[in-house]
Amino acid sequence: MASNRKLLILPGDGIGPEVMVTVRKVIDWMDKRRAVSFDVEEDLVGGSAIDAHGIPVTDKTVDTAMNSDAVLLGAVGGPKWDELPFDQKPERGLLRLRKDLGLYANLRPALCFDALVEASSLKPEIIAGLDIMILRELTGGVYFGEPRGIEDLPNGERRGINTQVYTTSEIRRVAAVGFDLARKRNNRLCSVEKANVMESGVLWRQEVTKLHAEEFSDVELSHMYADNCAMQLVRAPKQFDVIVTDNLFGDMLSDAAAMLTGSLGMLPSASLGDVDETGRRKSLYEPVHGSAPDIAGQGKANPLATLLSYAMSLRYTFDLPDDADLIEKAVNNVLAKGLRTPDIMASGGTAVSTEQMTEALIRELDEMAA
Repeated sequence: MASNRKLLILPGDGIGPEVMVTVRKVIDWMDKRRAVSFDVEEDLVGGSAIDAHGIPVTDKTVDTAMNSDAVLLGAVGGPKWDELPFDQKPERGLLRLRKDLGLYANLRPALCFDALVEASSLKPEIIAGLDIMILRELTGGVYFGEPRGIEDLPNGERRGINTQVYTTSEIRRVAAVGFDLARKRNNRLCSVEKANVMESGVLWRQEVTKLHAEEFSDVELSHMYADNCAMQLVRAPKQFDVIVTDNLFGDMLSDAAAMLTGSLGMLPSASLGDVDETGRRKSLYEPVHGSAPDIAGQGKANPLATLLSYAMSLRYTFDLPDDADLIEKAVNNVLAKGLRTPDIMASGGTAVSTEQMTEALIRELDEMAA
């Protein structure tokens, strides 16, 4: 029976196809045991699309994504395609999807599972119970600003140019997502920029403050410079609830926060656009880890971040929080039993392959549903 929930799966490159197998098996389990069904399509992006079509993403794939409720992506890139021109690299496929779908709000949770406290390089008391959300503006700022490029100067030198630029509407729309997220969590939002040295940061702080006064005065708002935020994430990360910041600082701060938890292989992400007239919000979900080509095909990949990304889609796109909770609890229980892929292996743990971790998750879901 058609579900009318449309999910596009783009496994991508490296370990992407391997970890996506886990998600497909959990999707099948949810269909049979929870009556949570999807119309699932699968397509190519990144290096796999380059090999098949000569470009990192086709118009047809983008059109399918535009007409899907959510896109679930594995990973893109690898040394095989490193020598391609910049505008033809695998990563350009992901950037085009983000741009064409209007995905301006990137959600990066940093959640430390109890069983993985020892995997962090920080002291257990600093990160135990960590649960913060970093919201990164995704389609503006220095990565997209104009002018940009590399030019030759009359004196024989070369100059690289990138422009940091934000408009009022770009700032306000991502800040509104941050305030909404805070309301659903612990009602605290920290806005991060460099207003002390950057005009774009001054505008950012002014607009977030104005929006707060106009529509979100019930949320506790604070401001912090990006360099101080980086320090505070390492010093006392649990002081934060939701952090909203621009594209460049969000890129760096979210990776720093990710490693507080011990492994990039454990962390999901969501990229959201505006809600349209039908109430649908375009969205793309992907693990934080890369394509890890050095371990591709060896059964070493950790599928949990991709599975947790699927859980995020249940929560934020399909409004199925109970089903998202179920998957997150299954992940927590499997970790509590000591099962570990190589990236999160610790003393006393039981080493398992990607397939064995998947089988354990399905068994756990069966037990929870019994």
